[in-house]
Amino acid sequence: MITDEEQQCDKERSQSGVIQQQVIEDPGLSTWKDDPRNPYNWPAAKKNPIFCVLLMTILSSCIGSSLPSNGIPFIMKEFGVESQSQKALPNSCYLIGYVFGPLVWAPMSEQQGRRYLTIGTFFLFTIFTMACGLSRNWATLLVLRLISGIFASGPIAVVTGVLADIFQDPRTRGRAVALYMVATSFGPLLGPIISGFASPRLGWRWSFWIATMLAAATLLPLLFLPETHGKLLRQKYQGPDNSAPQTRQKGDRRKYMKTVLLRPLHMLLFEPIVTSSSAYLALVYGIFYMSFQAYPIIFQDIYKMSPGICGLAYLPIGLGCLLFLPVFWLYDNYLLYLERVGNTWYHKNREGCRRLPLACLGGPLFAASLFWLGWSASDRVSFAAPMMAGVPFGFGFICIFIAMLNVLTDSYEIYAASANAASSCSRSLLATVLPLATTPMFTNLGVPGACSLLGGLSALMSVIPFIFIWKGKEIKQRSKFCNMLKEEKSRAQSN
Repeated sequence: MITDEEQQCDKERSQSGVIQQQVIEDPGLSTWKDDPRNPYNWPAAKKNPIFCVLLMTILSSCIGSSLPSNGIPFIMKEFGVESQSQKALPNSCYLIGYVFGPLVWAPMSEQQGRRYLTIGTFFLFTIFTMACGLSRNWATLLVLRLISGIFASGPIAVVTGVLADIFQDPRTRGRAVALYMVATSFGPLLGPIISGFASPRLGWRWSFWIATMLAAATLLPLLFLPETHGKLLRQKYQGPDNSAPQTRQKGDRRKYMKTVLLRPLHMLLFEPIVTSSSAYLALVYGIFYMSFQAYPIIFQDIYKMSPGICGLAYLPIGLGCLLFLPVFWLYDNYLLYLERVGNTWYHKNREGCRRLPLACLGGPLFAASLFWLGWSASDRVSFAAPMMAGVPFGFGFICIFIAMLNVLTDSYEIYAASANAASSCSRSLLATVLPLATTPMFTNLGVPGACSLLGGLSALMSVIPFIFIWKGKEIKQRSKFCNMLKEEKSRAQSN
């Protein structure tokens, strides 16, 4: 959370570096810059509740991604599904929704606003989560899981845009992203615990109904979420500007499709920062979701744990995520110190690269944790040994995500939602596919071999943050969107 004093300090620091979204898009209306209705100028007492509600929304949406994990054997038995290759489908279908949803929701939020899209998609997610618990056959469940995932991706895709709307300074926004990432990491870890204890005792349907209750409780405060998109608020209070590019394009649906709805895909293919960040995040994210198939193989098959106790094996991953927070806060304060003393490296890398040392730390830890997990999982070794590999796994996972998402948000600013949508859909695609290969991979290669393969790939990808630190400035100079932002900032400062 932030205080009004911190917000004022952040605002003063940001004047020389980060240009407000509204001024960039419409530099002629300089009065909006100091308007109290501008989300950047909202008091902390208004921003903090918004952020808390969004964290609750993200947590609930992410619980759904792994919710059936430890209940799948019970679901397959009831519906007469015998093929083991299908047991990853309830989770994978949900993640398919994560692939396609952000391509629509994120750019739509940049044009139509955040409030109604967030509320609408989360409401429908709640309805379809409840419907999953009423499924009468396997095919119906998979279809409902797909639809649930599409609507669950709405709030997830929009939140990074909201953070860019209300937090002007990269330092404040970075702290908000850290808490957001903890929520996105904890949600999937809670899913197997819910289904692991509910399915054997109450029936697998209760897993979905418990998740529905949590979502419904979150929906009530979400109804009071205000609009945060600065351009739309400025138009509401000060009237539209006929010279704005968006106004001239209104009604031109073909151009809208090309410039807005296809923007995430364009950025994924042609923006080097988005492409490489998305590739790294996709691998890490895919391995994270593989764990929901791999942990039962390790802890139920090797250590003979019950589904509920197996679900508790995910808690060390959550512990690793929590341990990240004090490290992040200390590092954030160190960055503030570098700023105050006028450190040259800090000022050269202020936008986009100052969080990358976190990924330089987290990448090797994440890779090492996979080797640890694979080579300690044996009936001759205590279950605590592979279970505790989750601590560096969770710590490294969130370090990588915090750093790479901050690079995307700070590098692209007003296009942050589209950049993150491109990253979200690509990593969700890999998270959909990799779990389907988990059982064959662990069966054919064994637990040590499968984990070593994944650890080796992670180690190779961990060089990306180092390349960004080394050549980040040159990469941004070749970026179309980064150059557009630079030109818009120059025009805004000259007015």
